[in-house]
Amino acid sequence: MVGVGVNGYGTIGKRVADAIAAQPDMHVAGVAKRSPDVGAHSARSKGFGLYAPVDRVEHFEDAAVRVDGTVDDMIAASEVIVDATPGGVGAENAPRYAARDTPAVFQGAEDPAVAETSFVARANYASAVGAERVRVVSCNTTGLARLLAPIDERWGIERARVTLVRRGGDPAQPDRGPIDDILPDPIEVPSHHGPDVRTVLPNVRIDTMGVTVPATRMHLHAVSVTLGDDGAGRRVDVRDVRDCLADEPRIFLVPGDLGIESCGGLKEVAKDADRPRGDVWENCVWTDSIAVTDGEISCFQAIHQEADVVPENVDAVRAIAGLADAEESRRTTNEALGLDDRPTNVTAAGRELGAADD
Repeated sequence: MVGVGVNGYGTIGKRVADAIAAQPDMHVAGVAKRSPDVGAHSARSKGFGLYAPVDRVEHFEDAAVRVDGTVDDMIAASEVIVDATPGGVGAENAPRYAARDTPAVFQGAEDPAVAETSFVARANYASAVGAERVRVVSCNTTGLARLLAPIDERWGIERARVTLVRRGGDPAQPDRGPIDDILPDPIEVPSHHGPDVRTVLPNVRIDTMGVTVPATRMHLHAVSVTLGDDGAGRRVDVRDVRDCLADEPRIFLVPGDLGIESCGGLKEVAKDADRPRGDVWENCVWTDSIAVTDGEISCFQAIHQEADVVPENVDAVRAIAGLADAEESRRTTNEALGLDDRPTNVTAAGRELGAADD
């Protein structure tokens, strides 16, 4: 049982802690927070050890919230750290982990230079095996890599072009915007997502553009992929693409007969399936959106920004600790979370997201 400390218990950190606790070969060594807010009480109620920065301990004491020690104490008690702090803070924390020879997993808001490798389990698991510093890429990059990796392996990719329609903020971020506008974000082309994809799929040529909209549900990607020019790609049809993606447990092909026509609808399905927090760990690709014209694949996919990197963090810990190879790790993670290790191509109306066959 590998002891994992989670530094930062916000949107990602709390989900990663729950996912770690569900694994058969890991346990939560503790979680760290800066403030004695509702998250601290939640961590306590789940039985997690609670730690705080040394200069913030008295704030917890004043609020009558017991802490088990400082962040440095948690690092010392952990075999691997998952740093889920805000962007830029992880890089500041990196020397603390290195000083104690504690391997660490960082998040996609950090610069790639913070780690030895950027990581998506489906794309480059082996690069993280035995590493000291691993960066799980952002929610959008994770979603793109999961989609592009199997297509590239099957047919080769000449070029990918993606427009990312991004949520303005998470549901618990009332200070984010825009409120009533649509923003090219960034205005410069390409957006950072394309170069970030190439940190895990270096041979894939990809151009990305970003738009931010006043929504909180999920991100939406409009994807066009030109297949390799060796002639094989010209013979691909829609059924081939569907079969390829149906073999990916972390891709959910959304059937047209389920009547799910929006990101909000996907979230409702997750809630009805009793997913914790209504989380959608998979890419959601609308089956009816998949089109193939003269060797070019197009589709829409939705990415739940609060959740899709959670299984990747678990796999990154397992790779660092050398607990399993890529296939075994993904299977173990999926089973522990309730994300079945089978194609999530639901084909009959009424069957739930990720639900097992009757």
